[in-house]
Amino acid sequence: MDQNNLPNKSTSYWHDSVDVPHFPKLNEKIQVDVGIVGGGMTGITAAYLLSQQGFKVCVVDAGVLLNGTTGHTTAKITAQHGLIYDELIKHFGEDGAKLYYEANHEAQKFIEQTIKKHNISCHLTEDDAYIYTNSKDDITKLENEHKAYEKLNIEGSISDDCELPFPVKKVLKMTNQAYFHPLMYLKDLIKICQENGVKFYEQTRALTIEYNKGPTIITEDDHRIICRYVIQASHYPFYDGQGFYPVKMYAARSYIIAAKTKKKIKGGMYINAETPTRSIRPITINNEDLLLIGGDGHKTGQSNEPMMNHYESLYQFTDKHFHVESVLYRWSAQDLVTLDKVPYIGRVTKAQHNVFVATGYRKWGMTNSTNAAKLLTDLIMDKENSYEEFFSPGRNIKADPAIRKFVSYNSDVAKHLIKGKLERTHVEIENLQSNEACISTVNGQRAGVYKDNEGVVHAVDTTCTHLGCEVEWNNAENSWDCPCHGSRYTYTGDILNGPAVKPLKKIDLGL
Repeated sequence: MDQNNLPNKSTSYWHDSVDVPHFPKLNEKIQVDVGIVGGGMTGITAAYLLSQQGFKVCVVDAGVLLNGTTGHTTAKITAQHGLIYDELIKHFGEDGAKLYYEANHEAQKFIEQTIKKHNISCHLTEDDAYIYTNSKDDITKLENEHKAYEKLNIEGSISDDCELPFPVKKVLKMTNQAYFHPLMYLKDLIKICQENGVKFYEQTRALTIEYNKGPTIITEDDHRIICRYVIQASHYPFYDGQGFYPVKMYAARSYIIAAKTKKKIKGGMYINAETPTRSIRPITINNEDLLLIGGDGHKTGQSNEPMMNHYESLYQFTDKHFHVESVLYRWSAQDLVTLDKVPYIGRVTKAQHNVFVATGYRKWGMTNSTNAAKLLTDLIMDKENSYEEFFSPGRNIKADPAIRKFVSYNSDVAKHLIKGKLERTHVEIENLQSNEACISTVNGQRAGVYKDNEGVVHAVDTTCTHLGCEVEWNNAENSWDCPCHGSRYTYTGDILNGPAVKPLKKIDLGL
C-alpha cells in the first residue's frame, strides 16, 4: 500500500495542541491517605474527587501524565458503546443493563457539570451519537438494540438515513451525547487538584504493593508510598493480588487519523455495526472543520499485516466517502476488554478491601473512567453506591459466551507462547535498512533488532518480561508488542504499556 499520504510520525492531536504540566520523579518515602497509580482520566478524576473531600492524595505515573489511552482517544462522551445493550440484557437482565447505561449516563452529566462549574474551555459539544450499518446481516442487530433502548428508557430512535454523505441501510440514534478535548479538560482538573494539595510524580513506576498495617506502593527505585488506600488507575493492574487479571481480559489496539476532507458532516458522532470498525466524529483544528476517523482494531501484537496498513485502511475509507485533502495526524490507542465487556471497577480482590482497580473499558474510556473514579471515591468514603456489585472485579461471569471466550483467550495466549519459543528465524542484520526491524537469532537467542534513522542498531531479548511470551514488531509505532497480554516496549526495550513492569533485556551485538 502507498503510505506516503500519511504523516511519518504517530502523534496525538490532543498532545500536540496542549502543554500539559510536568512533575518531578518521586525520590523519597512519602505517606498519604490515597496513593493513585496512573495519571490518566481515571486517576486524575479520582484525585479531584478525593481531594475535594479532604483526603491527602498523590498520583504517580510510570511516564508522564495523560500519555496513555486518555491522550489517544476519540474523546466521545457517550453511553452509546456500540451494540451493547441488547447483549447486556441477555447476560445480566434488564436491571444489569440499566445499571451500565445509568452509570455511563451519569458520568457524562458529571463531566458536563464539572466543565460548567469550573468554567473549563475544552470544546465541549453536545451532539447525537449514531450506530449505522450497510450490512443486511446487521440490520436485525440494530433493530434489537433499538428494542433494548426502549426497554431501558434510553432516548433514541431508528431510521433509514442520517447526515453521512453516503447511503446507509439502517441507523440507530442516541440523543444528547457529547465530545470534547480531553486534555484541555484534564489540564484544568490537574490545576484544581494541585490547589487541593494533590502531589503528582512522573517517571515513577510502581512495581508492587506490600502490606504492613496498610498497603505500601513500592516503586522501581525502591521508594515507598505508605497509604491507607491504593487506586490502580494504570490501565493494566500492576498489582494482581491473585485476582488473575491476565486471564480475564485481553489487550486490543485501534487506530485514528485526523483528516481534512472535501465532504463534511453537519453533525453527529458515528460508528458502524460491522467489522472492521469505522468511528467518525467532527473536530476543529486551527479553525478548520476536520474529521477523526478511527477503528481497524485487532488484538495487540496479533495483526495479520504490517501495522501501518491499518492507518492506510482508514485513509482509503475516508478518501472514498469524504475525499481526503490531507491527513494532519495519526495515532493509535490500546484498550483492555473483559470477558463480559463490563469494566472491572472495585476491590482488586474480595480479601483486599483497601486496594482498588479500574480497568477493561473496551474503548469507551471517557465515561467509564469517570464512572470508575466516582465509584472508587464512594468505596473509599464507605458510601453506598448502587453500581458496586455490577462492576465488581469479583463478580461471577454468568454468561456462557463469556466462558467460551475465557477458554479461547487463554488458548490464544498458549498458542503465541509456544509459537514464539519454537520460532527460530535468522535474518541477516547487515541487510536492515534505516527504520526497519527484524527477528533474528543472536548466540542462539531470539533477538529483536532495529536500525534507527542514524544507522545505529538496537537489539533486545524478545521475551516479554511479564509472563514470557515473545514480542512482535509494530512498524506503525516502532515498538515491540506482546501478543499475549498487551505489554509494549520501545525499540530499546523500555516499557510503553503494562502489565510488564521491567524492560526488555538489551543484547550486545558486538558491532
